[in-house]
Amino acid sequence: MTSDEALASAEHAVDLSGSDPARALALARTVLASLPASCREVAGADRAGSPDDGDAGGAPDGGAREGDPGGVATAGRVAGCGHCEAEAVAYRALAVAARELGDLPFAEERLRRAVRIALSAGLPHRAAQARLSLVHVRTELGHPEQALALAADAEPGLTPAEVGKLGVHRAVALARLGRYREAVDHCDRAVPVLGGDARFLAGAMLNRGLARVFLGEFEAAEADLSRCAELARDAGLEHVLALAEGNLPFLAARRGDLPAAFDAYRRAEGTLIGYPERLATMRCDLAEALVAAHLPGEARVLLEMAVPELAAAGAGTALAEALLLLARVELRTGDPRRARESAEPAARELAAQGRTVLAPVADEILLRARLALDPPSAELPATMLSCADALDAAGHGDTSAALRLTAAEVSLGLGDRPSAEEQLALLARPGRGVVALQATALLRSLAGDRKGAFAAVLAGLAEVGAGTRTFEDPAIRAHAARAGEPLAGFGLALAMRTGRGRTVLAWAERWRAVTGGAGLPLAPGLAALRAALGESILVEFVRHEGDLVAVAVTRERVTLRRLGPFPAVAEATVRLRYGLRRTHLLDGRAPEPGAEAAELERLLFGPLRHRLGDRPLVIVPTGTLHTLPWQLLPMNADRPVTVAASAAAWLAGRRVPAVRDGRAAAVPVAVAGPGLRCAEAEARMVGECHRGTRRVAARRAEVMAALERADVAHLAAHGMFSPRSPLLSSIDLDDGPLMAYDLLRLRTPPGLVVLSACDAGMAHAPADGAPLGLAGTFLSLGTRCVVASLVPVRDEETLTLMTAFHGALAAGDPPARALAVASGKTGVAGFACFGCGDQPLATGR
Repeated sequence: MTSDEALASAEHAVDLSGSDPARALALARTVLASLPASCREVAGADRAGSPDDGDAGGAPDGGAREGDPGGVATAGRVAGCGHCEAEAVAYRALAVAARELGDLPFAEERLRRAVRIALSAGLPHRAAQARLSLVHVRTELGHPEQALALAADAEPGLTPAEVGKLGVHRAVALARLGRYREAVDHCDRAVPVLGGDARFLAGAMLNRGLARVFLGEFEAAEADLSRCAELARDAGLEHVLALAEGNLPFLAARRGDLPAAFDAYRRAEGTLIGYPERLATMRCDLAEALVAAHLPGEARVLLEMAVPELAAAGAGTALAEALLLLARVELRTGDPRRARESAEPAARELAAQGRTVLAPVADEILLRARLALDPPSAELPATMLSCADALDAAGHGDTSAALRLTAAEVSLGLGDRPSAEEQLALLARPGRGVVALQATALLRSLAGDRKGAFAAVLAGLAEVGAGTRTFEDPAIRAHAARAGEPLAGFGLALAMRTGRGRTVLAWAERWRAVTGGAGLPLAPGLAALRAALGESILVEFVRHEGDLVAVAVTRERVTLRRLGPFPAVAEATVRLRYGLRRTHLLDGRAPEPGAEAAELERLLFGPLRHRLGDRPLVIVPTGTLHTLPWQLLPMNADRPVTVAASAAAWLAGRRVPAVRDGRAAAVPVAVAGPGLRCAEAEARMVGECHRGTRRVAARRAEVMAALERADVAHLAAHGMFSPRSPLLSSIDLDDGPLMAYDLLRLRTPPGLVVLSACDAGMAHAPADGAPLGLAGTFLSLGTRCVVASLVPVRDEETLTLMTAFHGALAAGDPPARALAVASGKTGVAGFACFGCGDQPLATGR
């Protein structure tokens, strides 16, 4: 191969690196193998004494977020050794292709070699081109500031069109540093000079679109991503097309359209499967948007998949940010030990990268993890205040204020009241939001002004409620409301000091109203609640300083009882569920759950047992109690039991009509999912029990349409509960899972939903009043009552139970009583009635 042929082939390899990186690698290696040995030896000798040019620069994470279209060599020859020029270009082609395939360290090493070869051969233009490509690689390796410096060094040796390409890479670095407007400006300047270069035009559209997402310019961002996809599709740039489509979940989540975000994610996951580092970055982008949307559990699932891939690719910038984000969501989801394990390497990486804006955030997470895991030491408040100062300097004012409040509370716990009051006085200033109101409440309480403290707490909860009321998604609303959880806890502590059950109930309900989407922290009227209960009894459980407390409401009185440590109740609940699962799986070694059930009954209702009698029971759980099969407690045999998110929610459910549009009788639908032996028999049975039942094919579109029109829906299918990310819980249908987030599109859900699916009644409650899962999603959308299983139940037993249940329902029993009758007749436990289960079904008879 002549030097001209080698150079042409090397330049062609650079061109190919964007559309076919594997072929580009092969071609570049062929070029290198064809070079004369003497050229390689001279080049090697020259390189041995050359300075390492690569420490000058870096650029932001491209992954699925920004594109690296690579660089296109100019057609003209540069003065110097022809074979050395071909070698420099071939190494650049190797690097750009490797970058496309996710091997960043290899890409950096080859680009450094290309720079050295070009400089030693007197080829400054080729050296500048290699530096152009190195800008993006250095960014992804964790050095965006260096990347910008490297870009400045490269620019004088580039042509105007190549300066435009450099601007596309600069935009990536600027975006990684949070300088989104500058990133947009660089892309704006690049587009007119790029001519017909589809690769870099698509990259400019991609990077500008993502910067605009961060700026909140969603329509312009969507237009840019669509244009990027169009250019990539026409040019056959499959990986760039995948990047454009891979960022649609991020855009949708930032817009607040979570169903669209998850749908787009499912599509993009398949297109990026061959690009693990890009797929990982796409997951990080979506996770970041989910955190912004207050969905830490769903974000954690994505980040746990992304972090290993980013580490394997050596993507330093993206890895540091992913670890930091993972630490934050681990802390928010109640896992401080794992949060510390993630935050420590994140802090090291951020410090090494000189990223002073994010480094204090990692330190704050480490301090909160330390506080959660270890007793506070005397020096901890001072360390917290030092971190708060660093957060202020880095522009994280809200995080700083929250940490100062925590430092004040720690000081109070350590007996240092003067230091605590000093910090609280600094925080209790008008205009500082919920933190200021909590500081005000603490100061007033310390001064003996309980009434004033209650007023400050109420004002703070109203502010939290106003900020979350607009969220239609119950998971977003619940997690967003958690900013007010410490304030709500303080209000409950003040209420407990009164010793009055009605006061404790009112403050517990105010918090549940905020998390449940009522907006205003209003408690239901006690007189209206008593009247609605009739002969029933409502027991609301709350947690206070590690203890479980019960408030029992009957038509006659309100009773407050302390029940003991909550961890003992939580552990007993887990043991009961474990035993019940093993029993249903026919494990002969499984202990009978009766002993655990009796022990739980004693822990939960011992002090209240004499008041219960045989009354129908309404339960408002807290924490782990959302997973308890209440019907299994001995006292609940044959007793109608309803589980509600709050007393107010149960009261509101009584006002929901049993049928739509004044119809005389309910309109039921039945669905039989795949893989269940008795599903078809179950669906036929529903039709036999209820006149006018319509069978619906087990396909997502048909089921969603049926749910919009039906008054009663019975779904017999496999179910899956995702405790970390309840919106990913699902019911199996013929064409794939029907996810909880799919249900968010419903506008008129059925009044009664029967989920004859394992674990479909399970819930994770990030805050009291907001149980999340399949049943919780239906209830949050307006369904009056959901009957669902909390444990796996065998197919034949489920059919037996459901036959008895629907028979009682058709005979006029309300759902809660029908379930109690069916459980008593069949001996099948594990199902529960959620929402408001004391209203009968309209049968038309």
